[in-house]
Amino acid sequence: MKVPSPGESITEVEIAEWLVEDGDYVEKDQAIAEVDSDKATLELPAEAAGIITLKAEVGDAVEVGAVVCLIDTSGAKPESGSEAKAEAPKKEVATPAKAPIEKAPDAKTSYATGSASPAAKKILDEKGVSTSAVKGTGRDGRITKDDAVKANPSMGSPVTGGARGETRSKLSMLRRKVAERLVQVKNETAMLTTFNEVDMSPIFTLRKEYKETFKGKHGVGLGFMSFFTLAVVRALEMYPSVNSMIDGKEMLSYDFCDISIAVSGPKGLMVPVIRNAENLTFRGVEAEVKRLAIRAREGEITVDEMTGGTFTITNGGVFGSMLSTPIINPPQSAILGMHNIVERPIVRDGAIAIAPIMYVALSYDHRIIDGKESVGFLVAVKEALENPQELLMDDNVKKALEL
Repeated sequence: MKVPSPGESITEVEIAEWLVEDGDYVEKDQAIAEVDSDKATLELPAEAAGIITLKAEVGDAVEVGAVVCLIDTSGAKPESGSEAKAEAPKKEVATPAKAPIEKAPDAKTSYATGSASPAAKKILDEKGVSTSAVKGTGRDGRITKDDAVKANPSMGSPVTGGARGETRSKLSMLRRKVAERLVQVKNETAMLTTFNEVDMSPIFTLRKEYKETFKGKHGVGLGFMSFFTLAVVRALEMYPSVNSMIDGKEMLSYDFCDISIAVSGPKGLMVPVIRNAENLTFRGVEAEVKRLAIRAREGEITVDEMTGGTFTITNGGVFGSMLSTPIINPPQSAILGMHNIVERPIVRDGAIAIAPIMYVALSYDHRIIDGKESVGFLVAVKEALENPQELLMDDNVKKALEL
């Protein structure tokens, strides 16, 4: 079996995990391995049934088209139905007699061992280091002035007795690529972030009144993502530079809105794309968000479903984030960060009121998006979210929700 191409521009993958063992019997289309590319983790299905021989190890980087395993199609399936390998007869191996361990002679000790000279004692006292924490290099183990000078003050701290273990694990190819791209964004873009706050009361009112009817008719919940996605689409149409990206010495602008939605999956952050969001209704957005989220969490998302977005929305609020500065998803030029909703005091009609408030953040590439466009874009999003009935539903809630 050769490594199939997971998608355009991907030249190699990394063996993340073998789901079978060397010598197992596998069925055709059975998932035999998980492979990491720089964009996603994908399953590798068996091309035929038979006895498998592995040719690559976990952690190996293999080029697309390279052989990773052999499948002996003439191999018979075990009658018991199990996939246990036939064990080779065990060879008797003589165990060599253990050589007696000789105890090293004790180092010479005397009354001077561990004692400090007057000069060394003064230095240790100033550092707050006990003589018992310092190993002397002088004659018979005496602590010299040089030992005291080199002593670390932390040597005098008490031992807590707590566990101090550590583990080391290799970063997956996907995580390494994400790290490279994030550093690239910080180094190669003029990234700035602008903030605003949104009174979510109108959306709360609409959801409270219509969410049960909406879910009963369409089979999906009426969440916040549809409001934010449609508010973003409206703002992108008002400020097209935010729906653009740099291509060499040119600015490439789009007349469609492919909205990337950041989703937390089992292998880390994934960003599937809602295609042509400008043509979707509330029902259409919610159904697509649900479909993509399920595919991402079940590891079924494809590379094609995560490429080609023109703008990204990320929701740190689901994890309790109050405020953040999201990093641009290259080669895009802007990303909107949603956060948690908290009841806060605001001024409404000249009086103090308590309202559910969400802080929102727009990170953008200042090379092609000016402050006027970035601030105007975020204000347009805020306006649509605070007045969704007029600006997103054309003053006809039931028609907009297809009820």
